[in-house]
Amino acid sequence: MKRLIEKGLMFGNLIRVDSPAWVARYNRALKLVTGRETALPEFHIDLAGYSPEIGDEIGDMDYLNPAGAHRQFILLTTEQKTAPLLNADLSVLRELLKQFIHDNESQLFSLTARDAVVGEMDDMVWQLRAPADLLQIGRIRISADTTGNHVANADQLTALIERFRAEPDGWYDDVLIARMISQAKETGDVIRNPIHLEAGDYEVPDFWTSQFGGVYVFRSPREDAMIFRDPKVFTDPAFDVDLAGVKLMSLQDTNAIAMWMARNALGEPIVTAKGADGAAILRQKIDFILVDAATRLGIGTGDGTRSALRRAAARMGQGLPEEIRGLSALLRYAEEGGAWPVIDSADPAYFYAIRASATPARDLVNMMLTELAPHDVRALFIMNKPLFYQEYQGWDEAKKEYVANQLAREYQIDKQGTREALFGPEPSMEEPAPIIGPWGAAKPARVSLSEATIRGPWGS
Repeated sequence: MKRLIEKGLMFGNLIRVDSPAWVARYNRALKLVTGRETALPEFHIDLAGYSPEIGDEIGDMDYLNPAGAHRQFILLTTEQKTAPLLNADLSVLRELLKQFIHDNESQLFSLTARDAVVGEMDDMVWQLRAPADLLQIGRIRISADTTGNHVANADQLTALIERFRAEPDGWYDDVLIARMISQAKETGDVIRNPIHLEAGDYEVPDFWTSQFGGVYVFRSPREDAMIFRDPKVFTDPAFDVDLAGVKLMSLQDTNAIAMWMARNALGEPIVTAKGADGAAILRQKIDFILVDAATRLGIGTGDGTRSALRRAAARMGQGLPEEIRGLSALLRYAEEGGAWPVIDSADPAYFYAIRASATPARDLVNMMLTELAPHDVRALFIMNKPLFYQEYQGWDEAKKEYVANQLAREYQIDKQGTREALFGPEPSMEEPAPIIGPWGAAKPARVSLSEATIRGPWGS
């Protein structure tokens, strides 16, 4: 992992806490949240105020997320909105917390100038005992206050002021006036400088969670679905996986997933995607697949250039990955034209050759595709960093070096541009048009009759 850290590919953009004032504020918040304090004079924090150094110090890497059920956060500065969110057990948490900071930025800027802000992200579901409980997560509420309760005290003073103004005899109520003066000593002038944080109440239609081995929950498409990373869930007698109105699949059910994506217009071929340089994207995918194959077969890749990878591929013989045939056919079509190559979900190249359509579920679909096309390590790094770091630890040193260099050279320089080139511009929240995609059904023998009648750019 040291290679990734040095290249800014891991723990990048964390906020450095090195001033005594910030450390003291953080300790007050940490004491309030966990009952513990840190002795470190310097550490780094993520978007939610989590510090991997403190987690290592106290022997609890989930100290702000006990049992993965109640995410808490500590804000020392609004600049934390630019930091990553480490150890996220729910895929939407980073975007929602960034939105909360954006919605209350001026207030949080004033509050963090004097104290740390402590808050919580509540999914309003007390326990997750079975996969069906995940469907109860429909909204996440974010609330916060300083360690000195400045927001709550300001709300109390505002209520007293409104009472004073509303009561005809307010000027003669010495007790009420005394309470207002006492409260104002703690909060300041809330008339000229109002202190109030809007509790964020955010809808969560689609998300990934690490619970039950990893589950993708889709509710924004026309057909609801839950897709499990671990197929053992279906055979576990402790779990009820018979949910009415929800299609249940595992990531190993590639044909069923392809058909579900087609019925709900969730994918599109990269070659024909609007604004995408399909040929360049396919070439990069082929490179990553060849590097993986070469390191597994013990074949040297030289200096890692494209020509060196082609020479390595020529030496693979029967070991040449099956994905290469389909992707090469697509590449020839993109560069030379000719007959449209038909590839169905039984082909190993299928999920490498598509990306998510511009729907509200786009990012989650792209995240799922990184598991269905695991050798596309650039997409894996961008859309599914936890899985990337997990897989990285088991790679050959040559592959680690190649991937780290490629990501540092091509992604770090222009992150936003690379994301748009690969996945398209950010989708609107409008209802998607009723089209069929990405390229039709898989082999008819592998699907039901009703599914086999669906057609797309690649036929049925």
